[in-house]
Parts: sequence; structure tokens; C-alpha cells
Amino acid sequence: MNELLGNYLIFLLETITLVIALVVILQQATALKTAAKSGSTTIKKYNQRYYQDLTALTKTVFTKDEQKEWKKKNKAIKKQEKKVNRKRLFVVNFSGDIRASQAEALREEITTILAIARRSDKVLIRLESPGGCVHDYGFAASQLTRLREHNLKVTVSVDKMAASGGYLMACVADTIIAAPFAVIGSIGVILQLPNLHQFFADRHIQFEQLTAGDDKRNLTILGKNSQADRDKAQEQIDNIHQLFMNFVKKYRDVDTAVVATGKTWHAIDAIAHQLVDRIETSDTYIGKHLANYDIFIVKKSLQKQSVWQKIMQSGSSMLYGHTSL
Repeated sequence: MNELLGNYLIFLLETITLVIALVVILQQATALKTAAKSGSTTIKKYNQRYYQDLTALTKTVFTKDEQKEWKKKNKAIKKQEKKVNRKRLFVVNFSGDIRASQAEALREEITTILAIARRSDKVLIRLESPGGCVHDYGFAASQLTRLREHNLKVTVSVDKMAASGGYLMACVADTIIAAPFAVIGSIGVILQLPNLHQFFADRHIQFEQLTAGDDKRNLTILGKNSQADRDKAQEQIDNIHQLFMNFVKKYRDVDTAVVATGKTWHAIDAIAHQLVDRIETSDTYIGKHLANYDIFIVKKSLQKQSVWQKIMQSGSSMLYGHTSL
């Protein structure tokens, strides 16, 4: 019976190894396929669509006299829009997940803006994110710093949430606006890693791991983790936390002893800690610029992830563990 169980466990381990290998191959193939099918960056003028929709609405709601008044006003607006060198507002939408998978699109959107922007232009980033992997959100935040380096005024709007890695991105902006109950903050770091050592030990299966370099790997999934391993991993995430705090402090006048505990605030309270500049939705901000700015929505189209791709992404995070902001 024990021999049968042992053979079964060996077969199971071989199967798991094969599945992992297939997952890695499929991930690489899917990445290449997605890259090949990604579309171009598009720029659509928001003013025209807004006033077209409004004009259609007036035909239903307004009286004849009101419609005449609106036509006069609309004519004046169109005349104003024809002026040369009008100021421009570029709008980019970023919806973050654990791997900040939109970061690649963000890179190309910002590259497009930098190619055509004037010093008088502004950029609005409509940001929503609960945070995620350190390196992914670090890369996304670095894309926003490119705008600052080119002396463009950047506003980040948070209508629902910019926490942890999301706030790492938001803090780069010259101005942060948010809806009253948007979730802000969570300036902290977490490391999650499953451990199957006891499961294998109970079945008398040994796990061997060789490393060259004391810090090559600390915590492991299959082997036994010592307190020294945990201490080293804690040292690493403490270091990441310090980098996170330093990055926020570089752009925001905040007291990191208060705001960098991992706590979150609703925006209406976050103002007191200088995490947010004012309470305002992205819609209100855009509305204020309609009269005097040409507003452009910049979007890089990417292929949507299939259910299988999302499973692979989640499985990869669980398998290898991830340090998250």
C-alpha cells in the first residue's frame, strides 16, 4: 500500500511539473500573441462628442425658444474652438489590477502625448487601482514621472480608489483630486507566499534547494523556512517600504510616520494629511475645462484578457508569490 502511494505521489509530482512547464510556455506564447494583436494609440476630441450629445438632448427637452438660444450659444462655442493654439487637456484612463497590466498601454499613451504636447497643455490621469506587485507599479509610476520631467502639469483624479501601488502612481502628480469617499493611502508592503513543506514532510517527500549567494532566495514554497529566512524576507520588504515612503515624500509634503502605516483614508479625511489636494470628481474637472481647452482622450487599445489568461496570471502569482504595494 505504501509503495502504491509512493508511486502515485511521484506520478503526481511529475504531472505538476509538466503542468507548470506548460503554463510557462502558454504564458510566453500568449504574451507574444497579445503583443502582436495590440492596436494603435487613438486620440478622440471630447468637446465635439459632448456638444453633439448635448445638442441632441436639447431637441427633446428644450422649448423652441430655448433651442434657438442654445443654437446661438453653440455657434459661439464652435467659433471659440476654431481659435489657433488653444490650450489642450489630454485625458488618460488607467484601471489597475494586481499586475498593473495597463502599464504597457500607459507607456505608449504618454509617449504619444509627449510627442505632440506644448508647454501650456495639461494632462489628466483618471486613476483607479487597489495596488499590486512592486515592480509593475513602480514601472507605471515611472511613466507618470516622464510627464513631470517634460514640465507638463499633471493632475491625477481618483473617483473610487488609489491605494498602495495606486497611490505610488498618484503621488507623482502636481495635483491630486478625489471624490469624497474615494479610498486613498495604504502606503505599506506585503509579501505573500504559500508553503507546502508540511504537506510533503507528512508524506516523507524531501525538497532540496541549492543557492549561490546568501540572499539569492530566502522564503521557499516547498522547503522548510527558518526564522533566519523570515528575518531576511522581512528586511527586504522593510527596505521596499522605505523606498515607497521616500518616493511619496519626494512629491508630497506628508508626515510618513503618520501616513505610511498601511492605513487607508477616505479622500475627505485624506486632505488633512496632504495625501489629496481637493475634493473633486474627474467629471467636474473636465467640465471646468470645456470652454477654454480642447480636450482629447488618449487611448492605446489592447487585446482583452481571456478567462484563461486571467487564471494563468493569478496562478503565476500564487505559485511564485508576490511582494505587493
